[in-house]
Amino acid sequence: MSTYPTNLAKPKQIRTALAIYRVMAVIAGVALFILIAEMIMKYGFDQENFLTENWSYIHGFIYMAFAASVANLGVKVAWGLKRIVLNLLAGFVPVVPWVAEHRNTREINAMLQRAYVA
Repeated sequence: MSTYPTNLAKPKQIRTALAIYRVMAVIAGVALFILIAEMIMKYGFDQENFLTENWSYIHGFIYMAFAASVANLGVKVAWGLKRIVLNLLAGFVPVVPWVAEHRNTREINAMLQRAYVA
């Protein structure tokens, strides 16, 4: 008999959502650093190029994909609204998406090991 909680998604679904979240957290963190560099180039040095004209839009799409991955994972592991919002806000501060990703991955893997008896 399984001791797996009924309010969570199946372990395979959680692992898939976690993998997508991990990739998007890394990409969103890198995109945030590029956005900062782009803003310095655009507003600090008055440069105009492809990056300064288009990166804000690209970063916005990347952040939306990150937000979708956070929401997907949060629903599958039954996070509360506060935890989901805090993880979304992590995408606004450099380095924090990587710290949050590491912490969330460690916690979810431990939860899956404790809760799921094959």
